[in-house]
Amino acid sequence: MITGEIKTRIDQIWDTFWTGGITNSITILEQMTYLFFMKMLDDAQRTKEANASVFGATVQDPTFKEGMWHNPDTDRDVPYSDLRWSVFKNMEAEQMFRTVSRDVFAFIKNLNGGKESAYSKFMANATFLIQSPRTLVKVVEGIDALDMNNRDTMGDVYEYVLGKMAASGNNGQFRTPRHIIRMMVELMDPQLKDTICDPAMGSAGFIVESAKYIQSHYKKELLKRENADHYKSGMLHGFDTDATMLRIGAMNLMLHGVDNPDIAYRDSLSTDNTDENCYTLCLANPPFTGSLDYEAVSKSLLAITKTKKTELLFLALFVRMLQTGGRCASIVPDGVLFGNSTGHKSIRKELIDKHRLQAVISMPSGVFKPYAGVSTAILVFTKTGAGGTNKVWFYDMKADGFSLDDKRTPVTENDIPDIIERWKNLDAEENRTRKDQSFLVPVDEIRANDYDLSINKYKEVEKVKVDYEDPAVVLGRIQALQKEIAAGLAE
Repeated sequence: MITGEIKTRIDQIWDTFWTGGITNSITILEQMTYLFFMKMLDDAQRTKEANASVFGATVQDPTFKEGMWHNPDTDRDVPYSDLRWSVFKNMEAEQMFRTVSRDVFAFIKNLNGGKESAYSKFMANATFLIQSPRTLVKVVEGIDALDMNNRDTMGDVYEYVLGKMAASGNNGQFRTPRHIIRMMVELMDPQLKDTICDPAMGSAGFIVESAKYIQSHYKKELLKRENADHYKSGMLHGFDTDATMLRIGAMNLMLHGVDNPDIAYRDSLSTDNTDENCYTLCLANPPFTGSLDYEAVSKSLLAITKTKKTELLFLALFVRMLQTGGRCASIVPDGVLFGNSTGHKSIRKELIDKHRLQAVISMPSGVFKPYAGVSTAILVFTKTGAGGTNKVWFYDMKADGFSLDDKRTPVTENDIPDIIERWKNLDAEENRTRKDQSFLVPVDEIRANDYDLSINKYKEVEKVKVDYEDPAVVLGRIQALQKEIAAGLAE
């Protein structure tokens, strides 16, 4: 969450865009992201240069080389040094505006040297919309004051901008808090050989976090050519119907060393998406307020569950997209766990009887505030095609490290470390009782309860006997008080 000084600075940058004539929230986010990207590219090279200087070496594969860069848009040569944030931020307003709008923006659009990649594909139609040198100077000054080295700032800003928007998107789009994404990635433990997909990727939070997890856990293995090639171009996949989010996602991934991820403009639930048995891991927070026409939905999904609800159709999509043995962790609204419609029951039956449902983690309703107050859960399952559900692990998350009101300020109560620790040692859960925060439920009991997956169906609430006073004693005390009051009034 954005708090304190960074929040104030983002507000100031927002106001600068607004007074400069750019009032659309997503457009502001997009233009901010281009400038963040320019700064991050220079910051990354400055770090490389500092390290190279210490060891007396030269910088390998520098973004900003020596000499001149040829701008294909204007057919003129520009010094590479002028394209660097640390240089153009000190230019006069008019010169900075000319350099950034004409040269630096063209440079980041053509960064891959014309190679066909996700980045170059989505940047092809990008437009620099800041029209005033004064506006650009103020925005550059505001961004320059931000410390972005230890933050996924694009994610922070996206989260905050969505909070400033009147609605949370046409299809219930709202950003998944990063600590929830990290928890889900940690639970799923991505492996070097995995093929990972988020078919509702937004700004690519799950994909980026998976990439960071692989980088930190498999540093040595990534030095091998075949592993590095798989990581850069075969491991990560994502789809969305918002071109702006795809652009932001592509930039985000490129900054994390993923040069050519498979991200595409695609309606994942439509007949355009033919992916089947493709991936070994799906991580997602799909939109769950949408309702689609049957004609627009892929028939293979309707065969799994005939419904118009997007949250159920996405679960069917995960089943279809995963390879046998593939795993999935998806956020779902609480209604998926206990809904009585044919669609609700059929998808739960599918996961329990035909595959291996492993966990239901219920989250408190404040997790997505201030954008939405919905109660949600995380479903974890493995595609088997032959059943395998034995016992399902339930966890009642009561705190996530932040207050559950609109302010979402940090608090000490946090169940996330406990969830990860218990998930990695499920054998110890056998001894837990239904009065505990987590426990295992046999699949036969779930079937007997009409496949209901709400934790309250299985949780045992301990009732404490309370002895109350006899009513005559209480009435006597009331009468004595009334006499005191009457005496006081008379006096």
